[in-house]
Amino acid sequence: MKSEGPGPFPIDGQPLLLAGAKASLPPSRLPELLAAVQRYLSGELETYRRSYERIYTDDDREVFVVPTEHWESIGEACGLDRRETDGVRRAHVEQFRRLGSKTDRREEFETTLEIRSVVVIGCS
Repeated sequence: MKSEGPGPFPIDGQPLLLAGAKASLPPSRLPELLAAVQRYLSGELETYRRSYERIYTDDDREVFVVPTEHWESIGEACGLDRRETDGVRRAHVEQFRRLGSKTDRREEFETTLEIRSVVVIGCS
């Protein structure tokens, strides 16, 4: 796994480490879960484009704003338990924060996270 840029999932190394530290999952488990969720989400990309606000896009990923409870349905669709779903959600949120910092939109992105969540889908 590279420390920068998406691997089999659109989460950079730093957000992955932060999410792993906050989630009560073994460090080796989170990349596996993120890859499984990416496989699911990549098949749903067109649905997300039609149904949710896209707040950010670049060559590697698209970020959509979703209701907070939306992660429950993603976890269910991917066969994840509550703890696994929370770990994956945290990784997506940390990636979103990193993108906000890199693009000088951190305040806007933090405000978004106060009322909703995000889904990051790799598109490369």
